[in-house]
Amino acid sequence: MAMATKARKRRNSEGRMSLGDHLVELRTRLFISAGAILVGLVAGWFLSGFVWDVLRKPILDLEATGRETTIAYGDVTSGFDTKVQISLFIAVLIASPVWLYQIWAFLAPGLTRREKLYGVAFLGAAVPLFLGGAYAGWSVLPNIVRLMASFQPPEDAFFLTARSYLDFSIKMLLAVGIGFVMPVLLVMLNFIGVLRGASILKSWRMAILIIILFAGIATPAADLMSMFLLAAPIIVLYFGAAGIAIWHDRRVDKRRAAEVAEYDHVGTDSEDPA
Repeated sequence: MAMATKARKRRNSEGRMSLGDHLVELRTRLFISAGAILVGLVAGWFLSGFVWDVLRKPILDLEATGRETTIAYGDVTSGFDTKVQISLFIAVLIASPVWLYQIWAFLAPGLTRREKLYGVAFLGAAVPLFLGGAYAGWSVLPNIVRLMASFQPPEDAFFLTARSYLDFSIKMLLAVGIGFVMPVLLVMLNFIGVLRGASILKSWRMAILIIILFAGIATPAADLMSMFLLAAPIIVLYFGAAGIAIWHDRRVDKRRAAEVAEYDHVGTDSEDPA
């Protein structure tokens, strides 16, 4: 048992982990993330009323134009379910620094001191980008609601169930928020040596296609303006990530070339007879 423990420690010090160790680490990080979300759930419960007013504002704005609209609760438990779902959404946002860091720490086990600094920088960029993406999704939400309502005859009432409207809104905000974070993940993978900047830039055509498809799924296909408003900043972030990765690769290559040259120089001097 002692030898196995020492072997595991030795593997960890060398940056290698067995499949079982990875699964244990994954479980631990999932528990930490779940705990942070549970704490955020308490705050979300008290903020849910304000957030629900913000999310249903597009419906109220549509009603102000003279269109008969309303959000209905289809059964006895719908009000409670809506409050819980909103609270969970708020909890995910509040706990985003924790679960984003857990993603980073799991993808880069055995962090060096420099890599830990990368993790801090990753969080510093990922959290505001995630929140900014959620805000971008909320910004285009009124356009999407108006577009969807325009397909119905004006003399018909526009009734929505609270559960379906909230589910649509939250999924859209979370999806756009995660989309804004993806370029930061690319930079993270580059900084830990998994992905080269040239590979990121070389795949720009495929990346743009995926981003446009993502924006098209997040917004109705007929609402081209909303799709552009979502796709454009993600594309800019993608090329920014590629630029940062290429800059980092050049620094690393230059440092390694200097180390190799110094090693060759030392080796030559040691072979030189005294």
